[in-house]
Amino acid sequence: MSDTLLSARAKVYCIDSLSTGSLKNIYHLIKNKNFSFRRADITKDGSPGRKYDYILHFASRVAPEDYQQHPIETLLANSTGTKNVLELARKNDSTVLYASSSEIYGNPHIIPTPENYPGNVNPIGPRSCYDEGKRFGEALCIAYHRTYGLDVRIARIFNTYGPRMRADGAYARAVPRFISQALSNQDITIYGDGSQTRSFCYVTDTIAAILKMLEAKSLKGEAVNIGNPEETTILTLAEKIKSLTNSKSRITSHPRPQEDPQRRCPDITRARDKLNWQPKVTLEEGLQKTISWLRNYAY
Repeated sequence: MSDTLLSARAKVYCIDSLSTGSLKNIYHLIKNKNFSFRRADITKDGSPGRKYDYILHFASRVAPEDYQQHPIETLLANSTGTKNVLELARKNDSTVLYASSSEIYGNPHIIPTPENYPGNVNPIGPRSCYDEGKRFGEALCIAYHRTYGLDVRIARIFNTYGPRMRADGAYARAVPRFISQALSNQDITIYGDGSQTRSFCYVTDTIAAILKMLEAKSLKGEAVNIGNPEETTILTLAEKIKSLTNSKSRITSHPRPQEDPQRRCPDITRARDKLNWQPKVTLEEGLQKTISWLRNYAY
Protein backbone atom coordinates (compact mmCIF):
# COMPACT_ATOMS: atom_id res chain seq x y z
CA MET A 1 0.00 0.00 0.00
CA SER A 2 2.77 2.47 0.91
CA ASP A 3 4.54 1.86 -2.41
CA THR A 4 1.35 2.59 -4.34
CA LEU A 5 0.56 5.75 -2.40
CA LEU A 6 4.12 7.05 -2.79
CA SER A 7 4.01 6.39 -6.53
CA ALA A 8 0.94 8.66 -6.55
CA ARG A 9 3.06 11.36 -4.85
CA ALA A 10 1.29 11.11 -1.53
CA LYS A 11 3.05 11.72 1.76
CA VAL A 12 2.85 8.55 3.82
CA TYR A 13 3.16 8.30 7.61
CA CYS A 14 3.40 4.66 8.60
CA ILE A 15 2.72 3.58 12.18
CA ASP A 16 3.28 -0.05 13.19
CA SER A 17 3.99 -1.83 16.45
CA LEU A 18 5.87 -4.56 14.51
CA SER A 19 4.06 -7.17 16.58
CA THR A 20 3.61 -9.13 13.35
CA GLY A 21 5.18 -6.90 10.69
CA SER A 22 8.80 -6.64 9.59
CA LEU A 23 11.03 -3.65 8.91
CA LYS A 24 12.39 -5.57 5.92
CA ASN A 25 9.17 -4.75 4.11
CA ILE A 26 9.89 -1.01 4.18
CA TYR A 27 13.71 -0.85 3.99
CA HIS A 28 13.44 0.33 0.40
CA LEU A 29 11.22 3.25 1.47
CA ILE A 30 13.20 4.65 4.37
CA LYS A 31 15.16 7.17 2.28
CA ASN A 32 12.08 8.42 0.45
CA LYS A 33 11.45 12.00 1.60
CA ASN A 34 7.70 11.45 1.45
CA PHE A 35 7.76 8.40 3.71
CA SER A 36 7.98 8.42 7.49
CA PHE A 37 7.90 5.43 9.83
CA ARG A 38 7.26 5.36 13.56
CA ARG A 39 7.08 2.29 15.74
CA ALA A 40 4.07 2.70 18.01
CA ASP A 41 1.07 0.85 19.40
CA ILE A 42 -2.20 2.53 18.41
CA THR A 43 -3.91 1.19 21.52
CA LYS A 44 -1.55 3.35 23.59
CA ASP A 45 -0.59 6.16 21.26
CA GLY A 46 -3.57 7.70 19.54
CA SER A 47 -2.27 11.24 19.04
CA PRO A 48 0.63 11.26 16.54
CA GLY A 49 0.47 15.06 16.39
CA ARG A 50 -0.12 15.52 12.67
CA LYS A 51 -3.06 16.35 10.45
CA TYR A 52 -3.98 13.65 7.97
CA ASP A 53 -6.28 13.74 4.95
CA TYR A 54 -6.80 9.98 5.10
CA ILE A 55 -6.23 7.45 7.86
CA LEU A 56 -6.06 3.79 6.84
CA HIS A 57 -6.52 1.56 9.88
CA PHE A 58 -5.06 -1.88 9.18
CA ALA A 59 -3.65 -2.55 12.65
CA SER A 60 -4.51 -6.03 13.94
CA ARG A 61 -3.19 -9.56 14.11
CA VAL A 62 -4.80 -11.49 11.27
CA ALA A 63 -3.49 -15.07 11.22
CA PRO A 64 -5.90 -17.36 13.14
CA GLU A 65 -3.20 -19.25 15.03
CA ASP A 66 -1.50 -15.99 15.98
CA TYR A 67 -4.56 -14.04 17.09
CA GLN A 68 -5.80 -16.97 19.14
CA GLN A 69 -2.49 -16.85 20.99
CA HIS A 70 -2.93 -13.10 21.54
CA PRO A 71 -6.68 -12.59 22.00
CA ILE A 72 -6.54 -9.51 24.23
CA GLU A 73 -4.09 -7.64 22.01
CA THR A 74 -6.25 -8.49 18.99
CA LEU A 75 -9.42 -7.22 20.64
CA LEU A 76 -7.74 -4.02 21.81
CA ALA A 77 -6.34 -3.21 18.37
CA ASN A 78 -9.87 -3.26 16.98
CA SER A 79 -11.54 -1.53 19.92
CA THR A 80 -9.23 0.89 21.77
CA GLY A 81 -7.04 1.26 18.68
CA THR A 82 -10.04 2.01 16.50
CA LYS A 83 -11.35 4.56 19.00
CA ASN A 84 -7.97 6.33 19.00
CA VAL A 85 -7.95 6.43 15.20
CA LEU A 86 -11.50 7.77 15.05
CA GLU A 87 -10.80 10.45 17.64
CA LEU A 88 -7.76 11.59 15.70
CA ALA A 89 -9.83 11.70 12.52
CA ARG A 90 -12.65 13.60 14.22
CA LYS A 91 -10.28 16.29 15.47
CA ASN A 92 -8.73 16.71 12.02
CA ASP A 93 -11.75 16.01 9.79
CA SER A 94 -9.92 13.08 8.18
CA THR A 95 -11.43 10.30 6.10
CA VAL A 96 -11.03 6.89 7.75
CA LEU A 97 -10.83 3.56 5.97
CA TYR A 98 -11.23 0.67 8.41
CA ALA A 99 -9.86 -2.68 7.28
CA SER A 100 -12.48 -5.16 8.37
CA SER A 101 -12.66 -8.79 7.33
CA SER A 102 -14.76 -11.57 5.88
CA GLU A 103 -14.48 -13.01 9.40
CA ILE A 104 -17.33 -10.73 10.50
CA TYR A 105 -19.68 -13.08 8.64
CA GLY A 106 -18.59 -16.07 10.73
CA ASN A 107 -19.72 -19.32 9.11
CA PRO A 108 -22.21 -17.81 6.63
CA HIS A 109 -25.43 -19.45 5.49
CA ILE A 110 -25.52 -17.37 2.30
CA ILE A 111 -22.88 -17.89 -0.39
CA PRO A 112 -21.81 -15.63 -2.10
CA THR A 113 -22.15 -13.43 0.98
CA PRO A 114 -23.53 -9.89 0.53
CA GLU A 115 -22.80 -6.94 2.80
CA ASN A 116 -26.30 -7.01 4.31
CA TYR A 117 -25.78 -10.51 5.74
CA PRO A 118 -25.69 -10.03 9.55
CA GLY A 119 -23.32 -12.89 10.27
CA ASN A 120 -23.28 -16.26 12.00
CA VAL A 121 -20.68 -15.74 14.71
CA ASN A 122 -19.98 -17.31 18.11
CA PRO A 123 -19.13 -14.40 20.47
CA ILE A 124 -17.24 -16.68 22.87
CA GLY A 125 -15.69 -19.06 20.32
CA PRO A 126 -11.95 -19.47 19.70
CA ARG A 127 -12.03 -17.02 16.78
CA SER A 128 -14.15 -14.41 18.57
CA CYS A 129 -11.23 -12.18 19.52
CA TYR A 130 -10.80 -11.41 15.83
CA ASP A 131 -14.28 -11.67 14.32
CA GLU A 132 -16.05 -9.91 17.20
CA GLY A 133 -13.20 -7.41 17.39
CA LYS A 134 -13.75 -6.53 13.75
CA ARG A 135 -17.52 -6.38 14.24
CA PHE A 136 -17.07 -3.98 17.16
CA GLY A 137 -14.64 -1.89 15.11
CA GLU A 138 -17.23 -1.59 12.36
CA ALA A 139 -19.94 -0.63 14.86
CA LEU A 140 -17.70 2.03 16.39
CA CYS A 141 -16.89 3.48 12.97
CA ILE A 142 -20.58 3.75 12.13
CA ALA A 143 -21.33 5.28 15.54
CA TYR A 144 -18.78 8.05 14.84
CA HIS A 145 -20.27 8.54 11.38
CA ARG A 146 -23.80 8.88 12.74
CA THR A 147 -22.87 10.95 15.78
CA TYR A 148 -20.22 13.27 14.32
CA GLY A 149 -20.71 12.94 10.57
CA LEU A 150 -17.23 11.46 10.29
CA ASP A 151 -16.39 10.12 6.83
CA VAL A 152 -15.71 6.41 7.42
CA ARG A 153 -15.51 3.59 4.89
CA ILE A 154 -15.31 -0.10 5.79
CA ALA A 155 -13.49 -2.60 3.60
CA ARG A 156 -14.45 -6.20 4.31
CA ILE A 157 -11.37 -7.96 2.97
CA PHE A 158 -11.40 -11.61 1.87
CA ASN A 159 -8.14 -13.60 2.00
CA THR A 160 -5.63 -11.23 0.44
CA TYR A 161 -2.27 -12.80 -0.41
CA GLY A 162 0.98 -11.88 -2.14
CA PRO A 163 4.64 -10.98 -1.55
CA ARG A 164 5.86 -9.87 1.90
CA MET A 165 3.51 -12.15 3.82
CA ARG A 166 5.21 -13.98 6.66
CA ALA A 167 5.56 -17.72 6.20
CA ASP A 168 6.88 -18.60 9.65
CA GLY A 169 5.20 -20.13 12.67
CA ALA A 170 1.88 -18.82 13.93
CA TYR A 171 2.03 -15.84 11.54
CA ALA A 172 1.74 -17.99 8.42
CA ARG A 173 -1.54 -18.19 6.61
CA ALA A 174 -2.41 -20.84 4.03
CA VAL A 175 -0.75 -19.40 0.92
CA PRO A 176 2.70 -18.50 2.33
CA ARG A 177 2.75 -21.56 4.58
CA PHE A 178 2.00 -23.94 1.71
CA ILE A 179 4.56 -22.25 -0.53
CA SER A 180 7.24 -22.35 2.16
CA GLN A 181 6.57 -26.03 2.79
CA ALA A 182 6.57 -26.81 -0.92
CA LEU A 183 9.85 -25.00 -1.58
CA SER A 184 11.46 -26.94 1.27
CA ASN A 185 9.93 -30.26 0.13
CA GLN A 186 8.28 -30.56 3.53
CA ASP A 187 4.78 -31.93 4.03
CA ILE A 188 2.11 -29.46 2.93
CA THR A 189 -0.21 -29.48 5.92
CA ILE A 190 -3.93 -29.01 5.39
CA TYR A 191 -6.65 -29.14 8.02
CA GLY A 192 -9.41 -31.71 7.62
CA ASP A 193 -10.00 -33.06 4.13
CA GLY A 194 -9.32 -29.69 2.50
CA SER A 195 -12.86 -29.33 1.18
CA GLN A 196 -13.32 -25.96 2.89
CA THR A 197 -13.16 -23.04 0.47
CA ARG A 198 -11.59 -19.61 0.50
CA SER A 199 -11.61 -16.78 -2.05
CA PHE A 200 -8.05 -15.63 -2.66
CA CYS A 201 -7.50 -12.06 -3.87
CA TYR A 202 -4.05 -10.93 -5.00
CA VAL A 203 -2.69 -7.94 -3.11
CA THR A 204 -2.56 -5.53 -6.07
CA ASP A 205 -6.27 -6.09 -6.70
CA THR A 206 -7.06 -5.44 -3.03
CA ILE A 207 -5.00 -2.24 -3.03
CA ALA A 208 -6.72 -1.02 -6.20
CA ALA A 209 -10.10 -1.51 -4.53
CA ILE A 210 -9.04 0.31 -1.37
CA LEU A 211 -7.81 3.31 -3.37
CA LYS A 212 -11.11 3.40 -5.22
CA MET A 213 -12.92 3.30 -1.86
CA LEU A 214 -10.97 6.35 -0.72
CA GLU A 215 -11.81 8.24 -3.90
CA ALA A 216 -15.52 7.36 -4.08
CA LYS A 217 -17.89 10.13 -2.99
CA SER A 218 -20.87 7.89 -2.28
CA LEU A 219 -19.35 5.50 0.29
CA LYS A 220 -19.53 7.49 3.51
CA GLY A 221 -20.67 5.15 6.26
CA GLU A 222 -20.76 2.08 4.01
CA ALA A 223 -19.14 -1.35 4.02
CA VAL A 224 -17.89 -3.02 0.84
CA ASN A 225 -16.76 -6.59 0.24
CA ILE A 226 -13.29 -6.67 -1.31
CA GLY A 227 -12.32 -10.10 -2.56
CA ASN A 228 -12.26 -12.57 -5.40
CA PRO A 229 -15.63 -14.26 -6.02
CA GLU A 230 -13.89 -17.42 -7.26
CA GLU A 231 -14.00 -20.11 -4.56
CA THR A 232 -11.02 -22.46 -4.22
CA THR A 233 -10.83 -25.47 -1.93
CA ILE A 234 -7.84 -25.63 0.36
CA LEU A 235 -6.88 -29.00 -1.14
CA THR A 236 -6.93 -27.49 -4.64
CA LEU A 237 -4.76 -24.62 -3.41
CA ALA A 238 -2.22 -27.06 -1.95
CA GLU A 239 -2.16 -29.14 -5.12
CA LYS A 240 -1.74 -26.05 -7.31
CA ILE A 241 1.15 -24.75 -5.21
CA LYS A 242 2.83 -28.17 -5.26
CA SER A 243 2.56 -28.24 -9.05
CA LEU A 244 3.79 -24.67 -9.59
CA THR A 245 6.84 -25.25 -7.38
CA ASN A 246 7.62 -28.71 -8.79
CA SER A 247 7.72 -29.83 -5.19
CA LYS A 248 8.22 -33.36 -3.90
CA SER A 249 6.14 -32.55 -0.82
CA ARG A 250 3.36 -34.78 0.40
CA ILE A 251 -0.01 -33.24 1.20
CA THR A 252 -0.97 -34.36 4.68
CA SER A 253 -4.21 -33.94 6.62
CA HIS A 254 -4.41 -32.76 10.22
CA PRO A 255 -7.29 -32.17 12.68
CA ARG A 256 -9.40 -29.23 11.64
CA PRO A 257 -9.47 -26.27 14.04
CA GLN A 258 -12.64 -25.60 15.99
CA GLU A 259 -15.16 -23.40 14.13
CA ASP A 260 -13.06 -23.20 10.99
CA PRO A 261 -15.54 -21.77 8.42
CA GLN A 262 -16.56 -24.17 5.65
CA ARG A 263 -16.96 -21.59 2.89
CA ARG A 264 -15.83 -18.06 2.10
CA CYS A 265 -16.98 -16.26 -1.01
CA PRO A 266 -17.88 -12.57 -1.39
CA ASP A 267 -20.75 -11.07 -3.30
CA ILE A 268 -18.91 -8.16 -4.95
CA THR A 269 -21.93 -6.57 -6.64
CA ARG A 270 -21.54 -3.41 -4.56
CA ALA A 271 -17.84 -3.12 -5.43
CA ARG A 272 -18.61 -3.57 -9.13
CA ASP A 273 -21.44 -1.03 -9.09
CA LYS A 274 -19.97 1.66 -6.85
CA LEU A 275 -16.24 1.27 -7.51
CA ASN A 276 -16.20 -0.16 -11.02
CA TRP A 277 -13.85 -2.75 -9.58
CA GLN A 278 -13.31 -6.47 -9.81
CA PRO A 279 -10.18 -8.63 -9.45
CA LYS A 280 -7.90 -8.92 -12.48
CA VAL A 281 -5.12 -11.27 -11.30
CA THR A 282 -5.85 -14.98 -11.65
CA LEU A 283 -4.99 -17.33 -8.81
CA GLU A 284 -2.26 -19.04 -10.83
CA GLU A 285 -0.68 -15.72 -11.81
CA GLY A 286 -0.80 -14.43 -8.22
CA LEU A 287 0.65 -17.65 -6.83
CA GLN A 288 3.51 -17.56 -9.33
CA LYS A 289 4.40 -14.02 -8.22
CA THR A 290 4.20 -14.98 -4.56
CA ILE A 291 6.28 -18.12 -5.10
CA SER A 292 8.92 -16.09 -6.92
CA TRP A 293 9.10 -13.59 -4.07
CA LEU A 294 9.38 -16.25 -1.36
CA ARG A 295 11.98 -18.15 -3.34
CA ASN A 296 14.12 -15.04 -3.89
CA TYR A 297 13.76 -13.46 -0.46
CA ALA A 298 13.36 -16.38 1.89
CA TYR A 299 15.46 -19.10 0.30
